[in-house]
Amino acid sequence: MTKKRVTILAILAALAAFGFAWPVASQTQQKVPPPEAIWQAERQNVPVGDFLAKGLILDIGGGGEGVIGQLKGDQVIAIDLIKRELQDAPVGPLLKIVMDARDLKFLDNTFPTATVFFTFMYISSMDHEQVFRELHRVLTPGGKLLIWDVIFPRIEDSRKKYAFFPFTFTLPDRKINTGYGVLLPPGEQGLPHFEELAKKTGFAVVSKKTAQEWFFLELSKPEPAK
Repeated sequence: MTKKRVTILAILAALAAFGFAWPVASQTQQKVPPPEAIWQAERQNVPVGDFLAKGLILDIGGGGEGVIGQLKGDQVIAIDLIKRELQDAPVGPLLKIVMDARDLKFLDNTFPTATVFFTFMYISSMDHEQVFRELHRVLTPGGKLLIWDVIFPRIEDSRKKYAFFPFTFTLPDRKINTGYGVLLPPGEQGLPHFEELAKKTGFAVVSKKTAQEWFFLELSKPEPAK
């Protein structure tokens, strides 16, 4: 779940300055991919409005810009697999904890809200179901799961191995310009993939939105039947 975040001047300047993270298995050998191997999306404009949340918010992948931590402050418990990502994140969250989203160390029914802000794109699709099941476990009945993530298109050019997504996140009081680089998954991956996972792991869809090459999905953990 390595998340390399870069300010956007140009894709190659960003990649040269900050590098590209290979998959975890070969993470010790990081280098910038050749330009022909990179597929670049248009700049994604993502409005991030305040949202109602009572109690604590578990933020998965809350390092880097820590957008949810900036938005919701000391309501947020931010976790990230990479310690440096949490160290680099702005002040805001109540706690920053190094933790794997596939194996959350919280008790069942702990959080009324969880967020995953452009982090599933850095988690292998083979692990998405496990993360969903862990989130379902730690959410309280009636709890909400809010997901923002990219839509990976089907890329026919076999030379393209990586994707780069420039972003402008518009919060109520500021704008954040950044960009995320990641290995391309096999085939397409977008909202239907996550809706299917939600159904499979016991979540109900509350609302959804797609725009450009990103989506927002609001899920809930149903109350137990009486």
